[in-house]
Amino acid sequence: MNVPGPEFQYQERLSQGRFEIQKCAGCGKHVFYPRVLCPHCGADRLAWVAPSGRGVVYSSTVVRCKPADGGDYNVALVDLEEGVRMMSRVAEIAPETVRIGMKVKARVAAGLVEFVLA
Repeated sequence: MNVPGPEFQYQERLSQGRFEIQKCAGCGKHVFYPRVLCPHCGADRLAWVAPSGRGVVYSSTVVRCKPADGGDYNVALVDLEEGVRMMSRVAEIAPETVRIGMKVKARVAAGLVEFVLA
């Protein structure tokens, strides 16, 4: 029996409006990006858990685009409370106003994880 890989499982959850990351039963650490083995201890017992969604902007940049192409947007690295870092964006504010240290909260929008001010 084929079991879908962790990337498929992650995307499937997002398509259902659920943001989940993995947690290792071996060492107790959270894992993101989805994997088969824990990068901390090598265990293969990774379970899906719902994170708090709370995080802090670690880094951000503005991608400049023509208005006809959707306009400028930000790309941010966000550290979640659970100790993982993910790349996303901060929505609902001007891209150039995103700051390092800004507190944000995750949400699922159109099958993707994005952040808004906490």
